[in-house]
Amino acid sequence: MSAPTPPARPPRARWIVLALLFAVSVVTYIDRVNIAVTARQMMPAFGLTDSQMGRIFSAFVLGYALFQLPGGWLGDRWGARRVLTAAVLWWSLFTALTAVAATLPLADLVGIVGSLAVVRFLLGVGEAAALPNFNRAVADWLDPRERGLGIGIAIGGIGVGSALTPPVAAWLMVNFGWQTVFYWSAALGLLIAGLWYWCATDHPPQRPRTRDETSEAPPPRRTPWKAIGTTPTVWWLVLSYSCLGYVAYVYLSWFYLYLVNVRGFGELRGAVFASLPFLAILVFCPLGGWVTDRWAVAYGVTKGRGAAGMAGMLLSGTVIALGAMVDSAWIAMLCLSLGAGWLYFTVGAYWASTTDLSKTHAGTLSGLMNTGANLGGSLSPTVTPWLADHWGWPVSLGVAALIAVLGGLMWLKIDPGTGLHGSNSE
Repeated sequence: MSAPTPPARPPRARWIVLALLFAVSVVTYIDRVNIAVTARQMMPAFGLTDSQMGRIFSAFVLGYALFQLPGGWLGDRWGARRVLTAAVLWWSLFTALTAVAATLPLADLVGIVGSLAVVRFLLGVGEAAALPNFNRAVADWLDPRERGLGIGIAIGGIGVGSALTPPVAAWLMVNFGWQTVFYWSAALGLLIAGLWYWCATDHPPQRPRTRDETSEAPPPRRTPWKAIGTTPTVWWLVLSYSCLGYVAYVYLSWFYLYLVNVRGFGELRGAVFASLPFLAILVFCPLGGWVTDRWAVAYGVTKGRGAAGMAGMLLSGTVIALGAMVDSAWIAMLCLSLGAGWLYFTVGAYWASTTDLSKTHAGTLSGLMNTGANLGGSLSPTVTPWLADHWGWPVSLGVAALIAVLGGLMWLKIDPGTGLHGSNSE
């Protein structure tokens, strides 16, 4: 008598989880970008200078960078369902508190700037858990042949959040006041948190195990910090992703002003065209994830991930350099937008590589990698204009292009197929 056929993988549930991760990704970027729009009314309302507003912006980045690793570790320990739900609730609370930070008792102790900085820091702490727990959920729900596409879809939501937030937030601000932007953003976060907790699970319904998954050993009780620290591929991933972070923050901090002040686009037209890199991200991020999965199957994990990661970074550097040098403002805008797309084409390869190294510790490893991206990104908003002031924007953007190329070449040292040294987690 033949053995009973195991139940099929539940594709509908899997796509629901990916759709919810995409929605959470959109919310994360709504809640980090909205203050850049509301600052137009916040600054005169509170008498804030550019430098004070810059410190408030930086407070978020600091909290976001410092808590990537703890956020991922918590996901590995407690599961993405609970940790991501708590994280969204946490940062939604502090999104709402941004609107009233000046009236909190904290403002009496540290002033308005200090109160806003603390609130934004704590918002960053909550958002730090998002992407590592996306990776944790993708590792739990998708087999090895789909993880690049899965994380590409999830992280691709940042393109929607970054592109839609400026016009929507500006409309709300003009019609209902800047505080309303934060209240609506917080309400959206609460809705998404409820949907995620209701629909997601940490363990998918029973399904057949793939050949790659049958070799996975039972999860160890402790995080193998020694194995993580002594595996060269981990640190090459961190360094290479730091290069990606530097270039990404050029777009997040300076692209709009570059189009308006340097390339001569009007304020409204510049605002529309400034969304093009993020629309490119929306397309290229899942595309790159799909490509790296196909190449990993065809050529092996190490060659497949490396080929996608290196190609995307090298192409990104190439078109960014071209955009920096051409005279035509339109060609420059298109090249630089493609540069963002090719940059995020590599995201699936990076994040899937952390899961290839150890599915059990995917949250911890991706949190460590994303710490590097945000430390690298923290340099970009300051270094980019400094280089432009001293040597011009072609040089400044050329440096970003060179950093992208260096990040691509680092894939020659990345070998996710070997797993963590001395660890039996896979």
